[in-house]
Amino acid sequence: MITFQKKGLLTTVQDLGRIGYQRYGMPVCGAMDHYAMELANILVNNPRSEAVIEATVMGPTIVFGEAEIFAVTGGDFGPTLNGQPIENDRAYLAEAGDVLSLPMAKAGARAYIAFAGGLDLEEVMGSRSTFLKGGVGGFKGRPIHDGDEIGLRAPCEYLPDLEDRFVPAKMLPELMNEVTVRFTYGPQDDLFSATGKQTFTSSEYALSDKSDRMGFRLDGPPVERAAGSDGNIISDGICFGAIQITNGQPIVMMADRQTTGGYPKLGCVITADLPLLAQLKAGDKVRFRPVSAAAAQAVYRRQQKALNDLEKRFLARLKPEAEGEGELPAPAGRFLIYVDGEEYDIYIEEQNYDA
Repeated sequence: MITFQKKGLLTTVQDLGRIGYQRYGMPVCGAMDHYAMELANILVNNPRSEAVIEATVMGPTIVFGEAEIFAVTGGDFGPTLNGQPIENDRAYLAEAGDVLSLPMAKAGARAYIAFAGGLDLEEVMGSRSTFLKGGVGGFKGRPIHDGDEIGLRAPCEYLPDLEDRFVPAKMLPELMNEVTVRFTYGPQDDLFSATGKQTFTSSEYALSDKSDRMGFRLDGPPVERAAGSDGNIISDGICFGAIQITNGQPIVMMADRQTTGGYPKLGCVITADLPLLAQLKAGDKVRFRPVSAAAAQAVYRRQQKALNDLEKRFLARLKPEAEGEGELPAPAGRFLIYVDGEEYDIYIEEQNYDA
C-alpha cells in the first residue's frame, strides 16, 4: 500500500485512457504524456498501459507501506527518496516506511510514477484513468487528497539487474519552455484563408493560464477564416491533439477533450510530439510546423520501435542466467513479464547451491 502524505497540486491516476466509449459521450482521458507514462511502466516491468500516478507542477509525497519497485519519469520535479535525490527515468527499490517526494517541477509540467505490479484500483469501462469532470475512474473519480491510501495489486521487490533499469539519454526529449511541434492539416483547413495559415505557422503562441487537461488555450495572433466561413461546422469527432480555432484563437484538445465539437479544426498535432506539448506550463511558448501524414507516421513508428527495443532489453534480463557463468540463479517464485503488451507467466523453481 502507498499513502499520500501530501497530495500535490493536481495528482491523479491515469493510464492510456478509456478506449471505445466516445460514441457514448465518454471522453478517453488518460495520461497527458503517453510517452513518459509508458517509459515508467517499462522500467518497472508493467504492461505499458498500466495505470500510474500523474503529478502536475507540484508533486505528492508518498509513504510506502511495503517494499516496492517504482520509477519516476516525465517532468523533472527534483524527486527524493528519504530526503536523498534520485534520478528520473530509473527504477528504484523502496523499503517499507520509505518516503518518496516530488516537490516542484524544475523542468516540464507533469511527472509519472509507476509501481511494479500496478495499483489496486477497479477498472471502469476498461480503464483506471480518472475522468475529473465526470467523477469516474481512478481513485474515487477525483484528484488525490492528503491521507489517501491505494493498494498495490502485485507488489514486487525484485527485478534482476535493477541498477541497469534506466532510460538511455538519447530516448529522452529535452524539456523546454519554448517548443516547436509538428502537425498535419485537416480536416477543416479549407475553412481558413492562406493568410490565416501563414499566420499560424509563422507565429509564436503562449500557453494560457486557462488551459487544463481538456484543452490547451493559446494566446497569440488570430487565425483568419476563409471568406464565407462563419467559424462553425456540423459537430464531429475530436481526437487528441486536434487544433480547434475558436474566435480566431487556437485550442489544442488534450487528454480529457470532449468527444465532439462544432468549431473547425485547422489540423492535429502529431502523436509523437504530444508529449512536448503536455510538458508545457502556463506562459510557455509553442510554434507549429506542418508535416505530411506520411512523415507523422514515420516519426511515430521510430518512437514506438525505441520503446519496444527498450522493453525487450529489460525482458532479456529476466531470463535465468546460463549455467556455469558464475551468477547466482534467479530467486524462486512466479513472475509475470510483459513484452509488446503480451503477458507471459514464468515460474522458477527453488534452486539450492553452496554458499
